[in-house]
Amino acid sequence: MVFEHEGEHASQGAAISSIAAKIGCTPETLRGWVRQAERDQRKRPGPTTDEQERIKALEREVRELS
Repeated sequence: MVFEHEGEHASQGAAISSIAAKIGCTPETLRGWVRQAERDQRKRPGPTTDEQERIKALEREVRELS
């Protein structure tokens, strides 16, 4: 939703603030979701959702083996 309406606002932050109010969450929560979506789309550096899940699974496996 933020990506679709970004052009209607002065900045991505403005779009996030506007949309957050409409969907009933805080701008910081929505900003986190947007940042993760950008990582998942490889538009921003950092682990994707799939990579984060794999890391958690590997960490769990290491704990079990220790």
